[in-house]
Amino acid sequence: MTSGERMLTAMRNEMADRVPVAPDISTYIPMRHSGCTPQDFWMGTKSGVPHWQAYLDAADYYGIDAWTAPAFGLPMVYEDAPVEWQYASEIDPQRDALISRATVRTPDGDLHQETVCFRGDQAATTAKLIKDLATDFAKFKYTQPMPRDLDRAALDTYREACHARGHAFGVTITYPGFHMWNVYVQGGVQALAYAEMDTPGILQEWFELDMERGTREMRLALEAGLDYVLFGGSGTLTLASPKLVAKYALPALKMWSAMAKAAGLPTMLHSCGKNRVLADMLVAETDVGMLNPLEPPPMGDIDLAEVKRALGDRLAFMGNLHTTDVMLLGSVEDVRRESLKAIRAAGEGGGFILSTGDQCGRDTPDANIFEMVSTAREFGDYPLDFDWIDAEIGRQER
Repeated sequence: MTSGERMLTAMRNEMADRVPVAPDISTYIPMRHSGCTPQDFWMGTKSGVPHWQAYLDAADYYGIDAWTAPAFGLPMVYEDAPVEWQYASEIDPQRDALISRATVRTPDGDLHQETVCFRGDQAATTAKLIKDLATDFAKFKYTQPMPRDLDRAALDTYREACHARGHAFGVTITYPGFHMWNVYVQGGVQALAYAEMDTPGILQEWFELDMERGTREMRLALEAGLDYVLFGGSGTLTLASPKLVAKYALPALKMWSAMAKAAGLPTMLHSCGKNRVLADMLVAETDVGMLNPLEPPPMGDIDLAEVKRALGDRLAFMGNLHTTDVMLLGSVEDVRRESLKAIRAAGEGGGFILSTGDQCGRDTPDANIFEMVSTAREFGDYPLDFDWIDAEIGRQER
């Protein structure tokens, strides 16, 4: 099987030729591998290497079954909106940081945003567009125009680049909820929690706006010749209660996953942090086919073997080596042992992609990524030989 065939088979909760292996190297590792400075990679185009190309290059370098969707959004053409973005950037030598400021001019007034990128790190927004929901939301809506069509040329470029390397072509579509809205609101989840009590009508309007935009995106996605769709919602159940997830996130996931299922398109959902209750909600309420990254404690709450036993007949899984203790700070022996344990816990019968609990950090040793890949290739052939796997786990633990 090709990388793409292997990944899609697992997403459909079926058994491939072997366990696919796709450590999450979606951001920091491609930057490092490209040789770009972080400030050029995240904040500008001086490098000449777009994120998606850097990801594909890194995936091929490590020999992984590429998980392409985190590097690709659906390229959209939007309806015209009366909004103007004005940018200014400067280097702060005292902090060794690139500061980028945006002024957004709308018919109802201006919004302001500031982003800081320290050397070696990903950019972070320090001043968000919405300072006060009651006064700024009307302005903010101008920054969220409705999709009108696809950028067909960009779409063809992305798809051909993936398929030429044997990888499945997927894109990320986000869904509404606190996990997304906190990106735009100063004060984040705390401010949104107050808004749920004080100005719930604004959040309901935001939800309806996101539902309409996302539904248009899904309709266009189903015409785009994709191989799969990733629903992106980092921290869905970590940044909101189950009640709020049911109110704002599940209606979109229910509708959009049903649309994809009717079209025969596999779906998966990415939500770092707490996932166990979310897994139950997805099975009960949606047609989402796969969940990742299934982080172990303390970052998450997943016992991989338990969730496979409980929900594996309905949901496929992707995860879940600890990105700090194992991938960043562990030895190659640690990576080998934990990879084997993950395959042992969730690999039986297919429907499993060996991966990490969210993305690998910038300084993750190459040797550890290579070891994860080689372990899957050595021990992951179907049908799995559990006696061999158990013997190797025992040898590693002695």
